[in-house]
Amino acid sequence: MDSLLVERIKRGDREAMNDLYRQYIGVLASVCYRYVKDDDDAKDVLQDSFVRIFTSLDRFTGRGEGSLKAWMCRIVANRAVTFLKQRNRIATDTLGDKASEDYPDDTPDAGMVSSDELHEIVRSLPEGYRTVLNLYVFEEYSHKEIGNMLGISESTSASQLHHAKKMLARLIKERVRKRK
Repeated sequence: MDSLLVERIKRGDREAMNDLYRQYIGVLASVCYRYVKDDDDAKDVLQDSFVRIFTSLDRFTGRGEGSLKAWMCRIVANRAVTFLKQRNRIATDTLGDKASEDYPDDTPDAGMVSSDELHEIVRSLPEGYRTVLNLYVFEEYSHKEIGNMLGISESTSASQLHHAKKMLARLIKERVRKRK
C-alpha cells in the first residue's frame, strides 16, 4: 500500500501527499518530540522534515513492509539532531564516576509507567542524554555513528547512554513512588 502511495506522490498527486501526512503525522510527531522539548521548535522541525520527505521521495527505494515508515522516522530524527546541533543544545558533558552513585543500580520495569508517562520522562532527560538514548535505542545507531553525528567520541556516546539509562531508571522509580 505504501508503494502505491509513494508512486502517486511521485506523479504529483496532492491527495496522496495529504494521505501520507495524515497516515504518519502521529508517528513522526512522536519521534520529533522525543528529541525536541519545545513545542514550537518541534513543530518547525516536523514541518521541515515533511518538506525533506516530500522533496526526497524520488530517491526512496522501498525494501518491503515498514520501510517507508522507517525511512521517514530516520529523516525526522536526523532533522531533529541537526536542529539541536545548530542551536548548540546538545550538551554532552560527562558526569564523573561520582555522579553515577546518585542513580540506582537496579533497573525498574518500564512497564511500571504508561507509555505517555515514559515519553514524558524521556523528554525530561538532559538534551545530550535524551539525544543519545533516542539515537541508540529507537533509531538503532551505533555509538560510532552517534559520535560522528554529534561530533563526540564513541566513548562519550556510550557514557551518555549509560548515564541516561541510570537517570531514566531513577525517574521511573520516583514516578511510581509518587503514585503510592
